[in-house]
Amino acid sequence: MEADDLALVTKAQAGDPAAFRALVVRYQRKVYAVALGIVKDSDLAWDVAQEAFVRVHGHLGAFEGKSSFSTWLFRIATHLSIDAVRRERVSQKEDVDEVRESDLTGGGEGILATTLGDDPAENVLRREMAEKIQDALATLPEKHRTILVLREVEGLSYEELAERLGIHKGTVMSRLFHARKKMQTALRGYAGRSAGDDEESAP
Repeated sequence: MEADDLALVTKAQAGDPAAFRALVVRYQRKVYAVALGIVKDSDLAWDVAQEAFVRVHGHLGAFEGKSSFSTWLFRIATHLSIDAVRRERVSQKEDVDEVRESDLTGGGEGILATTLGDDPAENVLRREMAEKIQDALATLPEKHRTILVLREVEGLSYEELAERLGIHKGTVMSRLFHARKKMQTALRGYAGRSAGDDEESAP
């Protein structure tokens, strides 16, 4: 995929509009998903996604391939999403308490995912769980919501999160720990599971 992306970028840099359209088609839903997870508004998320591609197109000539195209694109989308949130409302300030290193290895990996099966009879329950997750995400401070979405939707590693957000790896781990704890609290008791159950089952 990265090699294919690079070939399309090279063509787009040479003035091939079809190549850039192919990149947009390939990544527009993912960019939208990342933006939506951060801004929590579908219309605003589409605006951010569109702005991200406009920004990428305008700076395409400066892309040197030092990172993958997708990494570059998602970094731009992330920063635009954060900026959009800050424009929409005053950021909530919340200090991140120090936590023990042993605690950071737990904290509920995969808190945005569900363990519900694929039985069609459970479709309603899955939809309810998805709504519950979205409601819980909306209660998180911007910095916690952002890092949780990037980790569990986009699947970034700790190192990639640190680079994307311009923070230390330790801060990444701490923020994820607190974000997951907040999500676990919000989701406690839903679908017969508790925050304690999540902690015990976390890898």
